[in-house]
Amino acid sequence: MSAAYEVRDGVAVITMNNPPVNGLGYDTRVGIAQGLERAQADAAVQAIVITGAGKAFSGGADIKEFTSVKSTMEPNLLTLIRQLEACTKPVVAAVHSVCMGGGLELALGCHYRVAAPGCAVALPEVKIGLIPGAGGTQRLPRVLGVETALNMIATGEPVKSELLAAQPGQKLFDRMAEGNVVDAAVALAREVAAVRPLPLVRHLKVTHPNPDGYIQFARNTVKAMSKNFPAPQRCVDAVELSLKEKFDVAMVKELEIFKGLMLTPECKALRHAFFAERAASKIPDVPEGTPVRTIAKVGVIGAGTMGGGISMNFLNAGVPVTMLEMKQDALDRGVATIRKNYESQVKRGKLKADKFEQRMALLSTTLAYDDLKDADLIIEAVFEEMGVKETVFRTLDEVAKPGAILASNTSTLDVNRIASFTKRPQDVVGMHFFSPANVMKLLEVVRGEKTAKDVLATVMAVAKKIRKTAVVSGVCDGFIGNRMIEQYSRQAGFLLDEGCTPQQVDKAIEKFGFAMGPFRMGDLAGNDIGWAIRKRRAVEYPDMKYSKTADLLCEKGRYGQKTQAGWYDYKPGKRDAIPNAEVEQMIADHRASIGIAPRKISDDEIVHRLVYSLVNEAAHILEEGIANKASDIDMVYLTGYGFPLHRGGPICYADTVGLYNVVQAMKGFAANPHDDQAFWQPAPLLARLAAEGKTFS
Repeated sequence: MSAAYEVRDGVAVITMNNPPVNGLGYDTRVGIAQGLERAQADAAVQAIVITGAGKAFSGGADIKEFTSVKSTMEPNLLTLIRQLEACTKPVVAAVHSVCMGGGLELALGCHYRVAAPGCAVALPEVKIGLIPGAGGTQRLPRVLGVETALNMIATGEPVKSELLAAQPGQKLFDRMAEGNVVDAAVALAREVAAVRPLPLVRHLKVTHPNPDGYIQFARNTVKAMSKNFPAPQRCVDAVELSLKEKFDVAMVKELEIFKGLMLTPECKALRHAFFAERAASKIPDVPEGTPVRTIAKVGVIGAGTMGGGISMNFLNAGVPVTMLEMKQDALDRGVATIRKNYESQVKRGKLKADKFEQRMALLSTTLAYDDLKDADLIIEAVFEEMGVKETVFRTLDEVAKPGAILASNTSTLDVNRIASFTKRPQDVVGMHFFSPANVMKLLEVVRGEKTAKDVLATVMAVAKKIRKTAVVSGVCDGFIGNRMIEQYSRQAGFLLDEGCTPQQVDKAIEKFGFAMGPFRMGDLAGNDIGWAIRKRRAVEYPDMKYSKTADLLCEKGRYGQKTQAGWYDYKPGKRDAIPNAEVEQMIADHRASIGIAPRKISDDEIVHRLVYSLVNEAAHILEEGIANKASDIDMVYLTGYGFPLHRGGPICYADTVGLYNVVQAMKGFAANPHDDQAFWQPAPLLARLAAEGKTFS
């Protein structure tokens, strides 16, 4: 069983032992239940302590069992908590390190609670589209008051135990441990061994001076902050029950809300994202425990927007960075931008002044490649042109020490070819950061044909250290994200040719939930970047069909926000996209020149042409083995391209809609004479799954 049992001078100590966070899986629940029965039956035992081994009291539900039948097998968590409350001997929870979700609900079922300082306490179920389902919404208001409890439940954010213990009138913790928390809990257990009746959280009253007014205020606030997600609003409903219903009635209704949310597409999407993020770090042929290389010093080539942002990631993690440029003024501008970014964080209270200085002290600059000779990892962030990359990597091959990892921040170019510029292709890997690199979570890790497994394992570990979500991609033009976005952008262009305006397309996809539509995104990234890629692709793939509108825009010098003119106009210092009549006339003139009569296009068609283009290209990527698994593609789009979280990513969305329905819609798009009809032939994998009634997952 995943729980140990020992007796210390009349006090039974039950220790959960299900690493890494003592998840409340079936075996752990059985172990606790059997420990309680054993203690109850032993006349020599006067009291009981429950704690967790290792670095957590309990992190809640065991994610390995989250969707399996074991999660509901008896004793389930509700049954276990009732068993705790029914104990005739006092039960003390010794809470430390992490006490979250079902772990906190378990502790609230105990008669007493002792906490170690620094323990992270939370009910984070809302983050996966649920409410607490084992009494959390009813018991937490009874020990912390309605306002504090609802804030914790509706946000899911952790709060340190000492902050909660300092709140006036709190009844969550009976004692804060000064030393070992289990020793403190055993001492309290002996003190209360003879106390009767035993205190139960369920017997406490919930009061508020203006309950109706507060709940309405909370409902309005949460509604404004939880667009597209039903769970936060249902948290308010559940906590309201603690004010207005008897405990047992409220518990039944809490469980009804929990079960109802489990069936929502938003909950499915959030749970999918939760598991996908954890699965992304797992590479089929690179086992856990693969030795990694030491990364103590990092070199970054390029001090521009990308180079500076990449450098900040390592400075934030306490890793020294040497930044290289060809000219001193470029270095000075890069350092000034980094300093300005940190100063902004200090002004906003996001960074302490001493931390700012510590980070800047880790940054050194150079104009000489020789100063990178001691770096363990060198990342180039230079112009996206193969000739430039070749010069950089041939130089690095001469300068970098043996065993140094040489990484390219290329967003589209062939990493195998880049590796061939060195005599050590096994040490070369792609590390594609997304702009702004110090903010965006996604890191595409591009695995070359000869990239060593320990290099891959090291880069994945580095990504975790700098707080990135790393997704492995094989080598192809554009890798996962940009290869798919090309199809999305092509469809956006065809929609202009057929009758849409840029703002109509952007508004439709933003209403669907994207952070930014394709034309606003192009203006932000720089339309000239896409222009350069299209010129290259026109040589390599002459049969690829594009709308010419984006090229016409660039020929006018409208590159986007950096020129204050792109698909939209921009005012200095602002990012508001202002429609431009000349651009709309340019689109209309081009449409007329190619003989297309404009038609009215619905938002539904706009959304599904854009999204299903992502899905179809994703199916090709999976079939070719560029992505390891379908969920990796969703992580790329959730963390790097602003795909709506409540829809779970393009693959999850397609599965939710039904692949048969996706394919039927694509057949309709293929009949459009102005579209790329060949593209809308379903990828073989997609066609097969749809025909068999299966899903990507």
